[in-house]
Amino acid sequence: MSVQRTGRQTLVFQHRPVLLTTAAVGGKKELEGPLHQWFDHLNPDTKFGQPSWEKAETQMQSLAVQTALEKAHLQSKDIDILFGGDLLNQCIGTSFCLRDLSIPFLGLYGACSTMAESLLLGSMAISGGFAQRVIAMTSSHFASAERQYRFPLVYGGQRPPTAQWTVTGSGCAVLGREGSGPRITAATIGRVVDWGIKDANNMGAAMAPAAYDTLTQHFKDLNIGPDAYDLIVTGDLGQLGWQIVGDLFAKDGIAMDGVYQDCGIMIYDQKTQDVHAGGSGCGCSAVVLCGYLYRQMLEHRYRKILFCGTGALLSPTSTQQKESTPGICHAIAIELED
Repeated sequence: MSVQRTGRQTLVFQHRPVLLTTAAVGGKKELEGPLHQWFDHLNPDTKFGQPSWEKAETQMQSLAVQTALEKAHLQSKDIDILFGGDLLNQCIGTSFCLRDLSIPFLGLYGACSTMAESLLLGSMAISGGFAQRVIAMTSSHFASAERQYRFPLVYGGQRPPTAQWTVTGSGCAVLGREGSGPRITAATIGRVVDWGIKDANNMGAAMAPAAYDTLTQHFKDLNIGPDAYDLIVTGDLGQLGWQIVGDLFAKDGIAMDGVYQDCGIMIYDQKTQDVHAGGSGCGCSAVVLCGYLYRQMLEHRYRKILFCGTGALLSPTSTQQKESTPGICHAIAIELED
């Protein structure tokens, strides 16, 4: 098999994995948002009938994976590998979800880039001949994330304008070696980039440099520009991070206007929903891709998109020790072929 790599960081898949089906699950705020019609399941109960927010996150993932399997007319025994993770310590949302499914599991932590990372690794497994079908999955929950990374909700601390609202949601995608649907054609593996942001309430600014770095490398490796895609979408930089990326490219003389959007902006209505700079969390880009974007591609509104998952690689301990927040971004090219 020839080398499936071009340039410094980009993979071009010889056998292009197919996005067979997806599933998106959301909570109360997502139900009230502009993309609600593209979800498979929405629940106004933020605990999803469970005794804790952490168990609610596991329940969301269980619902997402079962829905995706049903839509693909598959069973858990038909899946060779599941790549997944979440924001909870030791990724318990995902591992607890899989206790009864008997699917071979590779747990990931890429923070909010986890959906892109899981798609990237799943595509490598399929294109390399190591799997026939894989699942890429992640989730986040507003309340569990706030409890772990910032303050207990009962504390009632004020949120600065740069803060983002962690999406309560789970996205799940089934990839196959054969089948019909949008195909993953290429992927750029991101590097850890740190521009010294220490504010845990300003994740957009912390992640934006990594998004800029990965996009720049993607264009360079493939010798293309932004106009090669119908849509370039990061997730989830929010309003501030999205603007920073646009400004950085503008300084390079590259116009991103009209083609560049961010999942953290798309998921909520910032005029009617109190989310400050927009959405965030592993579930943000996951549900936008597995709900809205996937359906838009099936309806031929987009034929070629670049999905760029962004993550802030911090922990509660690193924040307390006044560490800066490194960022990561992985880019996944998805194309609807004739």
